[in-house]
Amino acid sequence: MRILLVEDEPRIIRLLERGLGAHGHQLVAAENGEDGLLMANDAGVELVILDIGLPGMDGHQVLGQLRARRPDLPVLMLTARDDVSSKVRALDAGADDYLTKPFALEELMARLRALSRRRDQQQASAIEVGDLRIDLLARRAWRADREVELAAREFALLEYFMRHPGQVLTRTQILEAVWEYDYDPGSNVVDVYVGYLRRKLRSEGDGSPIVTVRGTGYRLESPAD
Repeated sequence: MRILLVEDEPRIIRLLERGLGAHGHQLVAAENGEDGLLMANDAGVELVILDIGLPGMDGHQVLGQLRARRPDLPVLMLTARDDVSSKVRALDAGADDYLTKPFALEELMARLRALSRRRDQQQASAIEVGDLRIDLLARRAWRADREVELAAREFALLEYFMRHPGQVLTRTQILEAVWEYDYDPGSNVVDVYVGYLRRKLRSEGDGSPIVTVRGTGYRLESPAD
Protein backbone atom coordinates (compact mmCIF):
# COMPACT_ATOMS: atom_id res chain seq x y z
CA MET A 1 0.00 0.00 0.00
CA ARG A 2 1.23 3.51 -0.84
CA ILE A 3 0.97 5.65 2.31
CA LEU A 4 1.46 9.42 2.60
CA LEU A 5 2.96 10.69 5.86
CA VAL A 6 2.54 14.42 6.57
CA GLU A 7 4.92 14.97 9.48
CA ASP A 8 7.65 17.49 10.32
CA GLU A 9 9.69 15.35 12.75
CA PRO A 10 12.57 13.64 10.85
CA ARG A 11 12.86 10.98 13.57
CA ILE A 12 9.28 9.81 13.04
CA ILE A 13 9.68 9.91 9.25
CA ARG A 14 12.74 7.64 9.47
CA LEU A 15 11.01 5.32 11.94
CA LEU A 16 7.96 4.85 9.72
CA GLU A 17 10.02 4.51 6.55
CA ARG A 18 11.76 1.52 8.11
CA GLY A 19 8.74 0.09 9.90
CA LEU A 20 6.21 0.37 7.07
CA GLY A 21 8.79 -0.71 4.50
CA ALA A 22 9.43 -3.89 6.48
CA HIS A 23 5.70 -4.69 6.16
CA GLY A 24 5.73 -4.23 2.39
CA HIS A 25 4.28 -0.70 2.26
CA GLN A 26 5.66 2.27 0.36
CA LEU A 27 5.92 5.51 2.33
CA VAL A 28 6.10 8.98 0.82
CA ALA A 29 6.57 11.93 3.16
CA ALA A 30 5.80 15.64 3.24
CA GLU A 31 7.10 17.91 6.02
CA ASN A 32 4.36 20.56 5.78
CA GLY A 33 0.66 20.75 5.01
CA GLU A 34 0.96 22.50 1.65
CA ASP A 35 3.24 19.79 0.23
CA GLY A 36 1.06 17.11 1.82
CA LEU A 37 -2.03 18.36 -0.01
CA LEU A 38 -0.18 18.35 -3.32
CA MET A 39 1.09 14.82 -2.79
CA ALA A 40 -2.35 13.59 -1.69
CA ASN A 41 -3.66 14.46 -5.15
CA ASP A 42 -1.72 11.46 -6.45
CA ALA A 43 -4.31 8.75 -7.06
CA GLY A 44 -1.70 6.16 -6.02
CA VAL A 45 -1.85 7.36 -2.40
CA GLU A 46 -4.18 4.93 -0.58
CA LEU A 47 -3.96 6.22 3.01
CA VAL A 48 -2.71 9.31 4.85
CA ILE A 49 -1.02 9.59 8.26
CA LEU A 50 -1.45 13.25 9.19
CA ASP A 51 0.18 15.11 12.10
CA ILE A 52 -1.86 17.91 13.68
CA GLY A 53 1.09 20.06 14.84
CA LEU A 54 2.50 21.06 11.45
CA PRO A 55 4.31 24.32 10.65
CA GLY A 56 2.18 26.82 8.75
CA MET A 57 -1.03 25.05 7.76
CA ASP A 58 -1.89 22.73 10.65
CA GLY A 59 -3.32 19.24 10.40
CA HIS A 60 -6.93 20.34 10.95
CA GLN A 61 -6.70 22.72 7.98
CA VAL A 62 -5.06 20.05 5.84
CA LEU A 63 -7.77 17.55 6.76
CA GLY A 64 -10.52 20.00 5.81
CA GLN A 65 -9.10 20.56 2.34
CA LEU A 66 -8.25 16.89 1.93
CA ARG A 67 -11.83 15.84 2.68
CA ALA A 68 -13.10 18.30 0.04
CA ARG A 69 -10.76 16.82 -2.59
CA ARG A 70 -10.69 13.11 -1.70
CA PRO A 71 -13.56 12.38 0.69
CA ASP A 72 -13.03 8.59 0.69
CA LEU A 73 -9.28 8.62 1.40
CA PRO A 74 -8.58 7.07 4.86
CA VAL A 75 -6.83 9.49 7.24
CA LEU A 76 -5.16 8.61 10.54
CA MET A 77 -4.38 11.67 12.68
CA LEU A 78 -1.07 11.54 14.54
CA THR A 79 -0.34 14.01 17.32
CA ALA A 80 1.23 14.63 20.72
CA ARG A 81 -2.04 16.09 22.02
CA ASP A 82 -3.89 13.60 24.21
CA ASP A 83 -6.79 15.79 25.34
CA VAL A 84 -10.33 14.75 24.48
CA SER A 85 -11.23 18.00 22.72
CA SER A 86 -8.41 17.56 20.16
CA LYS A 87 -9.54 14.01 19.43
CA VAL A 88 -13.19 15.02 19.07
CA ARG A 89 -12.29 17.92 16.79
CA ALA A 90 -10.18 15.68 14.55
CA LEU A 91 -12.85 12.96 14.30
CA ASP A 92 -15.64 15.48 13.73
CA ALA A 93 -13.59 17.05 10.92
CA GLY A 94 -13.46 13.71 9.10
CA ALA A 95 -10.47 11.79 10.47
CA ASP A 96 -10.96 8.02 10.40
CA ASP A 97 -8.78 7.31 13.42
CA TYR A 98 -6.49 9.03 15.92
CA LEU A 99 -3.17 7.95 17.48
CA THR A 100 -1.23 9.80 20.17
CA LYS A 101 2.58 10.13 20.25
CA PRO A 102 4.59 8.33 21.43
CA PHE A 103 3.14 5.19 19.88
CA ALA A 104 4.13 1.57 19.36
CA LEU A 105 4.69 0.55 15.76
CA GLU A 106 2.57 -2.57 16.36
CA GLU A 107 -0.44 -0.44 17.33
CA LEU A 108 0.02 1.80 14.30
CA MET A 109 0.15 -1.25 12.02
CA ALA A 110 -3.03 -2.66 13.57
CA ARG A 111 -4.85 0.63 13.01
CA LEU A 112 -3.63 0.82 9.40
CA ARG A 113 -4.86 -2.73 8.77
CA ALA A 114 -8.28 -1.81 10.16
CA LEU A 115 -8.48 1.30 7.97
CA SER A 116 -7.37 -0.67 4.92
CA ARG A 117 -10.04 -3.33 5.49
CA ARG A 118 -12.67 -0.62 5.94
CA ARG A 119 -11.58 1.01 2.67
CA ASP A 120 -11.83 -2.30 0.84
CA GLN A 121 -15.41 -2.92 1.94
CA GLN A 122 -16.97 -1.56 -1.23
CA GLN A 123 -20.71 -1.35 -1.83
CA ALA A 124 -20.61 -3.45 -4.99
CA SER A 125 -21.83 -6.99 -4.57
CA ALA A 126 -19.51 -8.42 -7.24
CA ILE A 127 -15.96 -7.95 -8.55
CA GLU A 128 -14.73 -8.91 -12.03
CA VAL A 129 -11.15 -9.16 -13.27
CA GLY A 130 -10.73 -10.60 -16.77
CA ASP A 131 -12.74 -13.83 -16.84
CA LEU A 132 -12.76 -14.09 -13.05
CA ARG A 133 -15.89 -13.07 -11.15
CA ILE A 134 -16.87 -13.26 -7.48
CA ASP A 135 -20.21 -12.60 -5.79
CA LEU A 136 -19.44 -11.04 -2.41
CA LEU A 137 -22.89 -11.62 -0.97
CA ALA A 138 -23.31 -15.25 -2.03
CA ARG A 139 -19.56 -15.96 -1.54
CA ARG A 140 -19.36 -17.70 -4.93
CA ALA A 141 -16.63 -17.54 -7.60
CA TRP A 142 -16.45 -18.26 -11.33
CA ARG A 143 -13.77 -18.49 -13.99
CA ALA A 144 -15.47 -17.80 -17.32
CA ASP A 145 -18.65 -19.95 -17.15
CA ARG A 146 -17.22 -22.46 -14.67
CA GLU A 147 -18.06 -22.09 -11.00
CA VAL A 148 -15.06 -22.61 -8.71
CA GLU A 149 -15.75 -24.18 -5.32
CA LEU A 150 -13.68 -22.37 -2.69
CA ALA A 151 -13.23 -22.75 1.05
CA ALA A 152 -13.75 -19.59 3.13
CA ARG A 153 -10.04 -18.73 3.36
CA GLU A 154 -9.50 -19.41 -0.34
CA PHE A 155 -12.39 -17.06 -1.19
CA ALA A 156 -10.94 -14.33 1.05
CA LEU A 157 -7.55 -14.76 -0.63
CA LEU A 158 -9.06 -14.53 -4.12
CA GLU A 159 -11.07 -11.46 -3.11
CA TYR A 160 -7.89 -9.74 -1.91
CA PHE A 161 -6.09 -10.49 -5.18
CA MET A 162 -9.07 -9.24 -7.20
CA ARG A 163 -9.22 -5.99 -5.26
CA HIS A 164 -5.55 -5.39 -6.23
CA PRO A 165 -5.20 -6.69 -9.81
CA GLY A 166 -1.77 -6.29 -11.36
CA GLN A 167 -0.17 -5.31 -8.05
CA VAL A 168 2.68 -7.27 -6.52
CA LEU A 169 1.48 -8.39 -3.08
CA THR A 170 4.04 -9.52 -0.52
CA ARG A 171 3.43 -12.48 1.76
CA THR A 172 3.31 -10.09 4.73
CA GLN A 173 0.62 -7.96 3.07
CA ILE A 174 -1.44 -11.06 2.31
CA LEU A 175 -1.09 -12.37 5.86
CA GLU A 176 -2.20 -9.06 7.36
CA ALA A 177 -5.15 -8.64 4.98
CA VAL A 178 -6.49 -12.21 4.78
CA TRP A 179 -5.49 -13.74 8.11
CA GLU A 180 -5.68 -10.39 9.97
CA TYR A 181 -2.96 -11.27 12.47
CA ASP A 182 0.72 -12.09 12.35
CA TYR A 183 1.99 -15.60 11.78
CA ASP A 184 5.43 -16.97 12.52
CA PRO A 185 7.67 -15.32 9.88
CA GLY A 186 8.81 -18.80 8.87
CA SER A 187 5.25 -19.97 8.18
CA ASN A 188 4.45 -21.02 4.61
CA VAL A 189 0.66 -20.68 5.04
CA VAL A 190 0.41 -18.08 2.24
CA ASP A 191 2.29 -20.28 -0.21
CA VAL A 192 0.13 -23.27 0.71
CA TYR A 193 -3.15 -21.43 0.16
CA VAL A 194 -1.97 -19.74 -3.02
CA GLY A 195 -1.15 -23.24 -4.26
CA TYR A 196 -4.67 -24.44 -3.43
CA LEU A 197 -6.19 -21.43 -5.18
CA ARG A 198 -4.02 -21.78 -8.27
CA ARG A 199 -5.04 -25.39 -8.79
CA LYS A 200 -8.72 -24.54 -8.54
CA LEU A 201 -8.46 -21.59 -10.94
CA ARG A 202 -6.61 -23.47 -13.67
CA SER A 203 -8.69 -24.14 -16.77
CA GLU A 204 -8.03 -26.45 -19.71
CA GLY A 205 -5.44 -24.92 -22.02
CA ASP A 206 -4.81 -22.03 -19.63
CA GLY A 207 -2.80 -21.74 -16.44
CA SER A 208 -3.56 -19.93 -13.22
CA PRO A 209 -3.88 -16.11 -13.33
CA ILE A 210 -1.87 -15.87 -10.09
CA VAL A 211 1.85 -15.64 -10.84
CA THR A 212 4.88 -15.74 -8.56
CA VAL A 213 7.11 -12.67 -8.40
CA ARG A 214 10.38 -14.24 -7.33
CA GLY A 215 11.73 -12.94 -4.04
CA THR A 216 8.70 -10.71 -3.43
CA GLY A 217 5.29 -12.38 -3.50
CA TYR A 218 2.43 -12.85 -5.96
CA ARG A 219 0.44 -10.93 -8.58
CA LEU A 220 -2.98 -11.49 -10.14
CA GLU A 221 -2.86 -11.05 -13.90
CA SER A 222 -5.98 -10.64 -15.97
CA PRO A 223 -6.76 -14.08 -17.42
CA ALA A 224 -8.07 -12.41 -20.54
CA ASP A 225 -4.72 -10.70 -21.30
